[in-house]
Amino acid sequence: MNSLLRIVFFGTPEFAVPSLRALLAGRDPVIGVVCQPDKPAGRGQHLAVPPVKQAAVDAGLPVFQPEKLRAPETLETLASWSPDLIVVAAYGKILPKIVLDLPPLGCINVHASLLPKYRGAAPIQWAIWRGEERTGVTIMRMNEGMDTGDILLRHEIDIGPNETSGELQGRLAELGARVLTEAIAGLHTGTLLAQQQREEEMTLAPMIKKADGHIDWTHPAVHLARMVRAFNPWPSAYTRLGGKQLNIHRAHADAGGGAAPPGTVVTINRGFSVATGKGVLVLEEVQLEGRKRLAAAEFARGAVKVGTVLGE
Repeated sequence: MNSLLRIVFFGTPEFAVPSLRALLAGRDPVIGVVCQPDKPAGRGQHLAVPPVKQAAVDAGLPVFQPEKLRAPETLETLASWSPDLIVVAAYGKILPKIVLDLPPLGCINVHASLLPKYRGAAPIQWAIWRGEERTGVTIMRMNEGMDTGDILLRHEIDIGPNETSGELQGRLAELGARVLTEAIAGLHTGTLLAQQQREEEMTLAPMIKKADGHIDWTHPAVHLARMVRAFNPWPSAYTRLGGKQLNIHRAHADAGGGAAPPGTVVTINRGFSVATGKGVLVLEEVQLEGRKRLAAAEFARGAVKVGTVLGE
């Protein structure tokens, strides 16, 4: 295929921006960008512009933010762009069949996991929470299912032992852009080999909720340390101290704890250690509700002592 492809890009958050920029650096024209509508954010609830919209505006591209993909005006706009291919990266909604069938070459997706593992909205958080040592990016030909289409390309990377979801997301976003570029080249040369996903290897990665960050101190410290990494930056792992929420941004697991009940502060040193169901969780960086983020050792001075119980 030597002719240029007219590409429409669907994406919304920061993760999708490197993929959009990779397309803009290629030879195929990006003729329009679709992202989620602006939404209220922050304490003032002012309308926030999605990162992909900002990147598209900066590049001088037309931006479309439909509320409903099946609405006649949405389909009319997409059809008027006459795309050969739709590229999707973290758009935020499932594309209906009428949109999937619109471009002659179909729709391809940049997914932040090694499919068929971690299908769903939060693959990066679940991979860390489950203790995976490797993850990656999959370029998939989309169908009507949730991340069930044929695999076109996959690239793997290691997950760092202390890496948070926010840090890993940044690396996967850049990797996704490189793999997408390779996939577009493969479409042109006809060298991509689509492979069906192995359903027996499938796992799910449903959307994370704020309540998922609540710490149960009876769980093993290793599990809680992964939880802290998985939920940084959002929703953050949290417990209660003095009637207020205490967010835990950095922590690691260690042995010890003795016979102290789970949730009890057992040592205060460079940070402070909290007894769990097995071992201790050493808190390194915390933030009390309404206060700034602090190193745990600095926060501990006057705020906690050995014997303080968290979570009550």
